[in-house]
Amino acid sequence: METQHFDVVIVGAGLSGIGAAYHLQHRLPGKTYAILEARDAIGGTWDLFRYPGIRSDSDMHTLGYNFKPWPGAKSIADGPSIRDYVRDTAREYGIDKHIRFHHRVTGTSWSGKDARWTIAAEVGGKPVAFSCSFVMMCSGYYKYEHGYTPEFAGREKYTGAFIHPQLWPEDLDYRDKQVVVIGSGATAVTIVPEMAKTAAHVTMLQRSPTYVVSRPSEDKIANRLKKMLPRKTAYGLTRWKNVGMQMLFFNRARTQPDKVRAMITGLAQKELGDDYPVSTHFNPKYNPWDQRMCLIPDADLFREIKSGHASVVTDTIDTFTETGIKLSSGQELKADIVVSATGLDLQFLGGAEVKVDGEKIDLAKRLTYKGMMYEGVPNLISIFGYTNASWTLKCDLTCEFTCRLIKHMDRTKTHAVTPRNLSPDIQTTPWLDFSSGYVQRTIDRFPKQGDRKPWKLNQNYAADLMMLRYGKLEDPELIFS
Repeated sequence: METQHFDVVIVGAGLSGIGAAYHLQHRLPGKTYAILEARDAIGGTWDLFRYPGIRSDSDMHTLGYNFKPWPGAKSIADGPSIRDYVRDTAREYGIDKHIRFHHRVTGTSWSGKDARWTIAAEVGGKPVAFSCSFVMMCSGYYKYEHGYTPEFAGREKYTGAFIHPQLWPEDLDYRDKQVVVIGSGATAVTIVPEMAKTAAHVTMLQRSPTYVVSRPSEDKIANRLKKMLPRKTAYGLTRWKNVGMQMLFFNRARTQPDKVRAMITGLAQKELGDDYPVSTHFNPKYNPWDQRMCLIPDADLFREIKSGHASVVTDTIDTFTETGIKLSSGQELKADIVVSATGLDLQFLGGAEVKVDGEKIDLAKRLTYKGMMYEGVPNLISIFGYTNASWTLKCDLTCEFTCRLIKHMDRTKTHAVTPRNLSPDIQTTPWLDFSSGYVQRTIDRFPKQGDRKPWKLNQNYAADLMMLRYGKLEDPELIFS
């Protein structure tokens, strides 16, 4: 089997993969690269998810790339607009010409003798192989084939439509139908107000509440700056404004959780009215930012609840019936359609197997170096964004660091770079410090972080900026060979 060689292979043609390709060809124009994409389209998450109302839950001035200003007027943008933005970026910079569609990566194998990776992939069920000096994994953190659906008692009795948002049927007609959406996360709070526009009624059934924060869909300051300043300058200023606000809000949530809780629930009470039971439906048991918060644009969820087109029920499911759901309280919810917005099924590196000199590596037992490389694994970078801020902020910095790293290796005539932990007493913690169910179910599949640098994640853009853009590359725990 013929093996084609590239300097860098990027896995995934979503938001991260297209960004990685831009940074690579802009900063290292002499390097060859290919993007291997399992599906038949550019866009990743933003092409896969097609449920009603799909949109960002981060502002586009920070979710957008640092090199390409977000062109839209809306800061909280719909999914198709984000998909177009990613595709336009790929076309504008000629990145689309480097994409190999229908290439599902199944494994990566490093040879220390040759200082290169062999990438095994499948195309139409047939094996193909590539070799490269560096791998950039941009395949996200969940399974594209299916989402997570718990076992519901009596589900086989139910005669209505049962749908997971990750596999939304294009021809679903929910006009004038009774709909129950199970869940309280970002997907649920997006679907409910959108379906409520035409459905007879939509009920959001949640086991426990989530913090929900409303924000204007348009950033008035950003739009004003666009009129006054050059596009890139206005975008840069807005980006830093929003980064600062994100960091300030997160830090306050950590240091003054009770005050932040009172502020969030107070805003919800103001939107829903004095007689609405906010303490029951929008006041979680956990502190703010122990789980990711839900952002809603222009209070759309609250507006639909107040109008009576939607409602929230906080209870647990006893069993499905033929016509709906019976709750533990005895209440029955009639449903023509049930949407199981119950989360993602997480996986690491797209599920690809990793071998180093013939040894299969269990990355779940390895430490992560600066949140992007892995103990004992050479020349492999994975792109993973923030959990408490916009995903792309960390992706841009990771790609910049990777290019600096490769330039340094070219300059010093080294061919491999491998993180090594030199601290035998290091304490390990989970990679994702979130209590969300979808994280806790699968956190054992992910690498660990340590209790000190460079093995500890910052989850702080300013700190990562100094470390990844300006920090020294030479590090006793980063071995060049």
